[in-house]
Amino acid sequence: MTDAGVLKVLIADDTDSDRLILESIVKKEGHQVVSACDGMEAVACFEQEQPDLVLLDALMPRLDGFGAARQIKALAGERLVPIIFLTSLTDTESLVQCLDAGGDDFLSKPYNRFILQAKIKAFNRMREMHGTMLEQRDQIALHNEHLMQEQAVAKQVFDNIAHTGCLDASNVKHFLSPLAVFNGDVIVAAVRPSGNMMVLLGDFTGHGLPAAIGAMPLASTFYGMAQKGFSMVDILREINQKLKQILPIGVFCCATIIDVNFRKQKIKIWNGGLPDCYILRNKTQMVEAVHSRHLPLGVLSDKDFKDDCVHFELEMGDRFYMWSDGIIEARNGSGDMFGEDRLKAVFDRCTDPERLFEDILASVQGFIGDKERDDDLSLIEVEMVAPDDVITKAREFTRHSGAGLMEWSLEFEVKPSTFRVFDPLPLLLNVLVEVPGLRRHSGSLYTILAELYSNGLEHGILRLDSSWKKTPEGFTRYYEERTQRLAELHDGYIRFNLAHQTSDDGGTLTIRVLDSGKGFAFDANINNDHKTQGYSGRGIPLIRTMCHSLRYLGTGNEVEVVFAWENDQ
Repeated sequence: MTDAGVLKVLIADDTDSDRLILESIVKKEGHQVVSACDGMEAVACFEQEQPDLVLLDALMPRLDGFGAARQIKALAGERLVPIIFLTSLTDTESLVQCLDAGGDDFLSKPYNRFILQAKIKAFNRMREMHGTMLEQRDQIALHNEHLMQEQAVAKQVFDNIAHTGCLDASNVKHFLSPLAVFNGDVIVAAVRPSGNMMVLLGDFTGHGLPAAIGAMPLASTFYGMAQKGFSMVDILREINQKLKQILPIGVFCCATIIDVNFRKQKIKIWNGGLPDCYILRNKTQMVEAVHSRHLPLGVLSDKDFKDDCVHFELEMGDRFYMWSDGIIEARNGSGDMFGEDRLKAVFDRCTDPERLFEDILASVQGFIGDKERDDDLSLIEVEMVAPDDVITKAREFTRHSGAGLMEWSLEFEVKPSTFRVFDPLPLLLNVLVEVPGLRRHSGSLYTILAELYSNGLEHGILRLDSSWKKTPEGFTRYYEERTQRLAELHDGYIRFNLAHQTSDDGGTLTIRVLDSGKGFAFDANINNDHKTQGYSGRGIPLIRTMCHSLRYLGTGNEVEVVFAWENDQ
């Protein structure tokens, strides 16, 4: 077609008079005409001229219209070239033969000008729609190709972040079956420097790229903090806080996380929104269910987030199982769900725990059959074994590459100009909460540092008498004197020395605070009981109740406390 609305029409008819009549009608509508006298010539003209529409006589010498139509349709390929058969045939069988040969319509002789014009216009609209459809299809294919390329790059980044960790350990079995390039389910696992194994199964709302957007910060936070030795509770809170910040409303992560202590044969479990987990006892073959007790990750603020966990004693050979809701909600061809009863029945039939993981998968997949799945399937088994049996490449990497400082010390000195304008306690606390094991004790550590700093500054350097605070009037006088003496202060210092070391069961933080004052008679109240009444005399007894040990050195201007902490398993 040369101009908009102008068609090139091929007319093939062995009767000269009929052909001339058709040419006249078509030309009067403003279309171009290409003519042929038989089927062979019609095919040759079509191949050379590439017409937009074909008017084809059914009965012609050398090659009839039926054979010509089949060849023309083959030459047209994806391009829509309507073929209207010209025929005097009226029996149903002949008309059906026209359509079977590739014809799109037929026009009976003698020809009606108005009907022919209407058919040409109708097929022209069809051609235009078909052309638009092909163009849009090609655009969709191009966009899809670009999308798949982008997803392939994103998938590589995702796999590097959300890697398998220590899932290759001999005591772990896992199955992760995605619906799309990206998975709505995510499994991460790591061995902490203490030797504990942490495994997290998460199920994000949705599938594909939107789900992976949340999985990447989850995985990076999990591995980064586990490698440094942070507790399961610290990791949970950090992941929840990050997901709450970045995910839109309505997108969250149902998750189960476990911390397995192989040395003490214990397991700690937090379940937020995933189906019940099972513990299979090796000796009795009894099954214990662990229910979800929390909301999913990314729903609550850090203030409202609940991190309480359940604890179980395990024996050698006991196995822990967790799965995403894709297992429970898997449907067969009739639309029935696999359900908890069928899953429990697999456990009840178990005679060989070594085969149970495979039996669960086989049962679910056999139930689904050939039906297309509508959710991701994820399943994990973790067995309690001897500590020496949990040696993997992932654990060796964690132990030697990312455990962080095990023993360290820090000295920090505050001068008079700082006393008046800066509170050093948040800075020191910020350092301490980055130490694995100490983050969950941040409140206690702040109280200890605050009491030691306050005593050193107010009583050691400023020489304020705490007995003034026994009355409201004295309390006012105390702080008026504090402000005045700080303004007049030009000499002095307070020096902090922090020393940290870890053990198999936890660690200790030794805090020494030295001030430049003359000291005080600490013996009088160092052994006093902690009291909650009054405005003075509570600092030293309070510190003593919170620390493993407390002692004053020299004249009382140097104090040392030892804060001991234990692993959360």
